[in-house]
Amino acid sequence: MTPVDLSRSVVCALRRAVEDGELPVGVVVPERVVVERSRPGGVGDYASPVAFGVAKGAAVAPRAVAEVLAPRLAGLAGIERVEITGAGFLNFVLAESSVGDVVRDIRARGVSYGFTPGARATPEIDVPLAALRERVVHAAVQRIGRSQGQAGAGGGLPNIAPVAKRDGEVRARYGVDGAAWAMLCVPGHETPVFPAWLLVQDESSEFFRVRYAHSRARALTRNAEQLGFQSEPGEVPGAGALLGALRDHPLVLEAAAHHRAPERLVRQLVVLADALLDFQYHVLPQGDEKPSAAHRARLALAEAAGTVLAGGLALLGIDAPDHYL
Repeated sequence: MTPVDLSRSVVCALRRAVEDGELPVGVVVPERVVVERSRPGGVGDYASPVAFGVAKGAAVAPRAVAEVLAPRLAGLAGIERVEITGAGFLNFVLAESSVGDVVRDIRARGVSYGFTPGARATPEIDVPLAALRERVVHAAVQRIGRSQGQAGAGGGLPNIAPVAKRDGEVRARYGVDGAAWAMLCVPGHETPVFPAWLLVQDESSEFFRVRYAHSRARALTRNAEQLGFQSEPGEVPGAGALLGALRDHPLVLEAAAHHRAPERLVRQLVVLADALLDFQYHVLPQGDEKPSAAHRARLALAEAAGTVLAGGLALLGIDAPDHYL
């Protein structure tokens, strides 16, 4: 169960609890509930304060709401157990999904991994805007929103700070993709900064690392073909950072759509790229090693990460090169 699936499961459990009379009829069931990673020292994998919001309109204590929801959620596939802490926080311990399961899911969904089923991210801009920054931010918000099934997600964004006059024609100086990255990596109300590292072609640049990581994933596939083997999903010990970034990707997309915040996706892609760049050195056989099941599983995980990077960059309107010189 992904975090996004978990959020939707909580909404369904709320709705059914109202229908079955376990919660007052006047309870307003939200379309989305907040599910966040448990903080260090917390309980479980994810936590939600949903009971507090529901309790406000139901004239009941948050813990009473949580006690209704917990058993309904604990029986779902993918959830190992649900614990209640404090005055009514729901804490979820998810059943561990294998590396193979995550990779197979990404392979099945391709660059649409993390999208709401049936949703598509189209590049059209419904709101005509003259300013460059506004166009870039609105387009990214629309793509991300549509990936989560939202219609008209690009409208109504307030206070989009323009590119400062001192920065001049940023597309000519930094390239269309580099300029877009700088405009999207900070919240819309903040003035974008165009650092010198946008032009640097090494790993000191976040922009370079994300696109380079995608190209490395593609290169690993080509190198494996030269060595006579292909990828096959399987278990990959020691891939915790990369696997964690892939598991978190759907939740980040959902949050970026809800808050209309492309910068959240930018940060996620940097985390994923850094994990992939660290992992890449363990993918191919070394020295006299022969390709094994372990190599095939590592390659499958690296390919999956490359696919997710490509999908994320596409949502931002940025190219994902297969080759990086």
